[in-house]
Amino acid sequence: MPDVKDAYVAGVGMTLFAKQPERTLKDLAAEAVTAALQDAGLEARQIQACYFANAVAGSITGQEMVAGQVMLRPLGLEGIPLVNVENACASASTAFHLACQAVTSGYCDVALAVGAEKMTHPDKRRSFAAIGGSVDVERIPAQLPSDRSFLMDMYAQAALDYMERSGATVEDFAAVVVKNQRHGMLNPLAQYGSELTVEDVLASRPIVHPFTLLMCSPISDGAAAAVVVSRRLASGNGRRVRVAASALRSAGASARVSELAARAAYETAGLGPESLDCAELHEAAASAELALYEQLGFAEPGEGPALIRSGTTRLGGKLPVNTSGGLLARGHPIGATGLAQIYEAVLQLRGRAERRQVEGARVALTQNAGGWGDGDNLVATVHILVAE
Repeated sequence: MPDVKDAYVAGVGMTLFAKQPERTLKDLAAEAVTAALQDAGLEARQIQACYFANAVAGSITGQEMVAGQVMLRPLGLEGIPLVNVENACASASTAFHLACQAVTSGYCDVALAVGAEKMTHPDKRRSFAAIGGSVDVERIPAQLPSDRSFLMDMYAQAALDYMERSGATVEDFAAVVVKNQRHGMLNPLAQYGSELTVEDVLASRPIVHPFTLLMCSPISDGAAAAVVVSRRLASGNGRRVRVAASALRSAGASARVSELAARAAYETAGLGPESLDCAELHEAAASAELALYEQLGFAEPGEGPALIRSGTTRLGGKLPVNTSGGLLARGHPIGATGLAQIYEAVLQLRGRAERRQVEGARVALTQNAGGWGDGDNLVATVHILVAE
């Protein structure tokens, strides 16, 4: 067995997530990277390896193949190994996974993970078509909806299946939105955030049954970054945040892909769901959060609705979920989302999440997934971070 070393998150940075037509990918990436380096107390010249995540720039901006080199060279990140990462909505968490591997394997002492995405386009159909590349394109119907991503149709079918299996209702899905929008109000970098009622959510524009507009994650632009270092370089920037587990899995026949990733992460960390203080989950549609409660072991099969009804997963509950606002409120620039989750988890573990702080948070989980096929995501990551 190779000598496995510990990896720590020394710094994080994130931009506002929003529709930002005036901003460029370079601009967004630069802001996030500069903030992460400042947070870590490091300079660009000290980065020894970099992993740059993006999913749709080729479709939206035309920038392909060397996005990381183009975006980051102006910041002084040159002459080092730089890998471009594309893994659907799990691109950024995959970049973080690779940065952690680089450090734990001893390949380097300082690695940077960056995720940046520009999804807005004057023609919304172009944005929706770009997202549609995360499925088997040979199975896409000839006539695509013009008012939404085709992916929402797939999530909608999964939601209907989940309702039949668990007894979940549209009111339960709306309750997820109410919770996450309320959390988003407390996050200055969130795209949305407001005090809503279940009735407000159900009254918003229908998208595809059983979803209304507020139950679907929005088109977003933004970037996030994290600096990963070895124990030797981990400083006392508040509490040190150790990466206790970094699991990446692709879809399999034995279980849901997020369940596979969670099992691997729990085993590596030597922890279970009962040890968690907070979690960031990939609820691209509101129904997904309830299903993930079960897949990650927060609730027994069929008991996801009971968890949202009990208030367990809101701020002040036993296990707050998506304190950042989640994809529904914080926003979902798909190539950056996984690192935005890491950003939130690190703030919580350092005790620096301000009005949305989970009291005494010491263990955080992030779950990020992407792509879709045969009723499930095609790739998922689960990370477990621990405050020391």
